[in-house]
Order: sequence, then structure tokens, then C-alpha cells
Amino acid sequence: MMKACLLGLMVCITLLLQVNFAVAATAATSWSQLNPAQQEALRPLSTQWDTLEPRQQKHLLSAAKRYPKLTAEKKLRFQNNLPKWVKLTPEQRNRAREKSKAFKKLPPAKLEHVKQQVREREASKTITPASSVMPTAAAH
Repeated sequence: MMKACLLGLMVCITLLLQVNFAVAATAATSWSQLNPAQQEALRPLSTQWDTLEPRQQKHLLSAAKRYPKLTAEKKLRFQNNLPKWVKLTPEQRNRAREKSKAFKKLPPAKLEHVKQQVREREASKTITPASSVMPTAAAH
């Protein structure tokens, strides 16, 4: 009987330790705990970082590791997309990752064609349509 109680107690302690390690592994990281390189990469999220889920912080920190190696243009795109990315639901982020993987598998010619279409679409968004421009008063 005593051996069974001790065995049960050991199992309980082992389970509690595993739960504590799992919680510690997914604990949130405060903004002040990030190193300067991480803070630079994730700066657009500085005001909301401490409210993000630990799992999301972990993914973002992983992405931030690649930041120093990016070109200036890609760094800008990375930082511009961060606020949009964290607003996505987990399902939307998964779909975006799947699309990105599929995009990277395209042949180079098709890939460049798709990139050109995206650039054109983005450029057309910055041009003010003629119908929205206020007409100037005619000279008398």
C-alpha cells in the first residue's frame, strides 16, 4: 500500500514538473527582454508586443532572426507587414504561409509575371483616380 502511494505521488510530481516546464516554455517575453536587434526588427509592434500570445511572439522572434540579412527594401516590407500580420487569425496566417510556399515553387518566369502584376496593382492604388480629383474653377 505504501509503495502504491509513493508511486502515485512520484507520478503526480512528475506530471506537475512537466506542466511547469511546458508553461515556462510558452511564457510571454516582454518587450524590455528583447535584445536591440529583435527590437529593431519588431519595432512596429513595440506598443502591442506585451499583449501578443506567447506562441505568436515565438513565431515573430523566429522571423526576426532573419531580419539582419534582409535587403533594405525587404526590411521595409517586413516592418510594414508586421501590424497586418498580427491582426490575422491563426487560420488566415496559415493560409498566407501556404500561399507563400506555393508562390516560391513557381517557375522563375511565372514568378516574375506574378510579381509584376502585384507591383502594378500596388502602383495603381497610389494613383488618385481622375473621378475623385476636384475640378478647378474655370477662369473668368
